[in-house]
Amino acid sequence: MEEIKDFFEGIMQNKVVQTVLVIIISFLIYRFFHKIILKGEKNTKLNKSMTNRGKTYFKLIINIIRYVFIIITLLIVLQINGVNVSSLLAGVGILSVIIGLAVQDALKDIIRGFSILSDDYFTVGDIIKYGEVEGRVLSLGFKTTKIQDIKTGYIISIANRNIEQVEVVSNLIYINIPMPYEVTVENAESAINDIVEDVKCSNNVDGCRYIGVNELADSSIKYLIEVTCKADYKLQVRRDALRSILQGLAKNNISVPYNQIDVHNK
Repeated sequence: MEEIKDFFEGIMQNKVVQTVLVIIISFLIYRFFHKIILKGEKNTKLNKSMTNRGKTYFKLIINIIRYVFIIITLLIVLQINGVNVSSLLAGVGILSVIIGLAVQDALKDIIRGFSILSDDYFTVGDIIKYGEVEGRVLSLGFKTTKIQDIKTGYIISIANRNIEQVEVVSNLIYINIPMPYEVTVENAESAINDIVEDVKCSNNVDGCRYIGVNELADSSIKYLIEVTCKADYKLQVRRDALRSILQGLAKNNISVPYNQIDVHNK
């Protein structure tokens, strides 16, 4: 029995074994907290009452816990393997300039990540535009924001330092309805009222209203309508609204104007 006891004591004193055990225990504790947080987030009553901002904070808390466990585990492993952690932490000030230069982009990402939250620039669930891509915000991390392209379904990561290039997509769509100059304003607005009522009945439309005359173009008068819908349905709602416009114009015997060129012979 003494030999078995000495054998296990020898194993436990091995630095490699201690390192592995610390990593395993740290991982299990992290998974425990991670599971509790996810369970709270998926709670039906809590999930229904939670705002997009609250969901964003949930994602951020998970990220913070992960980084905290990584740092603590790393420090313990270094201590086990003979590194004086206290001296190492004291020397951080000397290396901070070098490290800062090496990770300045990462620091910009982290600072911007906190700015996104504090300024409520956007939250999880919002539709944002980055370059030519429009997507739903899936998660907000320390360094990157992940979105899902509403056209392709692809997942795209955006570095938080590029937040100046991001636009929050509105839930409003503005559509011009062109009509010939020969159509009186009264007849045009009567037809537009029919179109507005038809658009309101379309799927995923929250509202529609006539704004007024928007432009006196070369070949037409352009009347403006405003359609309200959730941002992720804008593409389909716009297509449906254009269809309603064509049907409404045809119903009122109004043709869609097009550019005309007058040729004069001498």
